Amino acid sequence: MPIYWMAILKKSKLKQLALLLISAAITLGIACKRPSSKVDLPSPKKTGDTHERLLLSKEVYYDKVLGALVGSAIGDAMGASTEMWNRSDIQLTYGYIKELTPAVRPQSPEGPWDHNLLAGATTDDTRWKLLMVKYFNANREALNAANFSQFISDYYQSVVKTLGDQEVLTDTGALDERIEKMEWIKEWARVSMAFQKGPEAYQLALNRFYGGEMSCAGQLYTPMFGLLAKNPEEAYTTAYEHALFDLGYAKDISGLVAAMTHMALRTADLDSILNTATFVDPLGYQDSRLVGRIPYAILESSIKSVRVVKELVLIDSLIAKDSLIYKIPEGYPGNQKDWVRQEMIHQLLEKDQRSIAFHAGEIWQILITGLQFGEGDFTTTLQFITNYGRDNDTVAAIAGMILGAKEGYKNLPDDLKHTILQVNKEVLGIDLEAMAKELTATNFN
Repeated sequence: MPIYWMAILKKSKLKQLALLLISAAITLGIACKRPSSKVDLPSPKKTGDTHERLLLSKEVYYDKVLGALVGSAIGDAMGASTEMWNRSDIQLTYGYIKELTPAVRPQSPEGPWDHNLLAGATTDDTRWKLLMVKYFNANREALNAANFSQFISDYYQSVVKTLGDQEVLTDTGALDERIEKMEWIKEWARVSMAFQKGPEAYQLALNRFYGGEMSCAGQLYTPMFGLLAKNPEEAYTTAYEHALFDLGYAKDISGLVAAMTHMALRTADLDSILNTATFVDPLGYQDSRLVGRIPYAILESSIKSVRVVKELVLIDSLIAKDSLIYKIPEGYPGNQKDWVRQEMIHQLLEKDQRSIAFHAGEIWQILITGLQFGEGDFTTTLQFITNYGRDNDTVAAIAGMILGAKEGYKNLPDDLKHTILQVNKEVLGIDLEAMAKELTATNFN
């Protein structure tokens, strides 16, 4: 190689080396240099519930608690005769249900405990409220999952022991009565007793509870925690802990209906009650990656659907009175356009029906839709839910408790509340006024 090429090559390598050293020095200088001032934008704090402790006089509190219990029983009784029916069958048999109808149906463990009872008779939805009052009284200082599971187990065992009573040896009717009570609580007791044995036994029992489906089990009783809680978040967390029979986001829903019931004690504003599902999330369901909070998504969609349908401008020629599609059933209190809107919303609900009518997500969707459709009115809401069908007694019982807590007993429809008090006390042995007094005593002692 010629000498001058060797000299050029050496100069080139030296130049490259120099550039590399300069670059490295700059990089090290930047890396080692500390900024003179650190900028750190703050993140929002998770404040949780901001409500002060519920402050109601004893008289107002009692009226609201009685309103919640009676409102729930009204909803239960309105749906008792058509529980699990399709709305077309309801219209064919009853027209439009506006009031209490006789519970013309066979007795069953989950339904009425006798055949063909009077109008105002209730089902297991109301029995669960009575059972919870007894649980509160027995464990007022320690409401927790362990005590609740023990309470359910003890109740089951007490029922089983009555099978050995002398009376059942000579009275088959007495035997049938005790067996029915045992059948009602047996599934729940299986899970409760497994809970006391440990996580593995509990998971096995829970996953076969009512066939392993995500049922609305917790919602039968968790709204009751809203009546005793100090604030919405406490109502949620206590209810969530007691939702021993729920799978997946059904536990979240069970907590939410308790928090909504508590909010109804505080305010008559429906939006504030519904917004509970937006702002009360102590366990962080909204943080779930990819999925988010399913009950919140259902709530948003349900509210939007109702608003869109109510804002539609309906043309008379498309909803003629002789239309077979939108024929008004006998007894419907509104006009043709009102009926068309209600039918459209019911049809939207039908598109989302789950495999079982008592699926927690379906109960929640009908509940939110009914509350939004009724705009806070007790009668309109319960009629909407009852005439839709499916598990209408359970949905109406939850809605009735929330709206009953909002309105108070004094503002509930006179004919409905008086019948409910009388029939439940004299026929079923469930004294709703005594229950309200017990809850009031528990909360004020």
